[in-house]
Amino acid sequence: MTANDFLRKAGRRRAARAWTLIAVLAVLVVVVFVVSMNSGFIRLSPLSVAKTLFGAGTDKEELILFELRLPRIVLSILIGAGLAISGCVLQGITRNPLADPGILGINSGAGLMIAIVVALYPELLGSSIFLLPCLALIGALATAALLYLLARKKGEGLSPTRLALVGIALASGISSAMIVLTMSLNPEQYQFVQNWLVGSITGTSWKFVLAFLPWVVVLVPFVLYKAKTLNVLSLGDSLATGLGMRTERERVALLVAAVALAGSCVAVGGGISFVGLVAPHLARHLVGSKHQALVPATALTGALLVLAADTVSRTSGMPTGIVVAVLGAPYFLYLLARARSR
Repeated sequence: MTANDFLRKAGRRRAARAWTLIAVLAVLVVVVFVVSMNSGFIRLSPLSVAKTLFGAGTDKEELILFELRLPRIVLSILIGAGLAISGCVLQGITRNPLADPGILGINSGAGLMIAIVVALYPELLGSSIFLLPCLALIGALATAALLYLLARKKGEGLSPTRLALVGIALASGISSAMIVLTMSLNPEQYQFVQNWLVGSITGTSWKFVLAFLPWVVVLVPFVLYKAKTLNVLSLGDSLATGLGMRTERERVALLVAAVALAGSCVAVGGGISFVGLVAPHLARHLVGSKHQALVPATALTGALLVLAADTVSRTSGMPTGIVVAVLGAPYFLYLLARARSR
């Protein structure tokens, strides 16, 4: 056996292992999905859920499962996958393991835009639920543009360290502006913004799913299509340019996709942090760094994390964002300590 044959065989084994682990993650998502249908303040037995799914449940069981529980479960999966993929893309294009839409202030920018509309034009929110993702996208894109301009150094492109520092400062500034803004809101508006800030998935209607689904359907396939581009960008600008890639154009396109995913997730799920940071790292440990497998593994890991957190949230009464933060904050501190020790 030649060296090339050995390398090909080893590559096939790694790919087979990676896709096996992706299948295991998919099965875990299905298992938690089933558990989540049975969980909540009003418990439904597995038999009741099965009967309701096949149209033999009571009116109360159908209301709980189809109108309240299932839309929220589907949203949890979509939000988890969207935030996770957004973080994976940001880490890939910046070569920064700490890049995350929450830490870099993109989530805060999307939320600030929604809070401004709540304060100044509250009637717009009631006009159409489909407006929320668009408003969040505007805020997220404005924040990302400012972040890009401040973090980009002339002649050197994006500095990973500068990006993290500018992002943390920007997120802090936006959070301060949010606090000042909330002081002028009436109690109803204040409650709405506070629910968003803690990351509460309040979309108990299929309208929220329909408003969010097109963003996922368009953007996730685009990121999967750009998986090879992410592989090359992770090698560094010099090598990517040497291979004939227009690095700046590709980076901007992927940045817009990541920001749009994060912004639309924020619109329906609130300020859920750490998913875009934790999920790509966990997936990378499982399937490696090639984005053809990393992106789907990251999406499933994020979906599993948010779905599990929302199941605990509906059972315990704690907001989903707080449950995710309890899991994600220690891991973030671990990553910081690990980066400092290198």
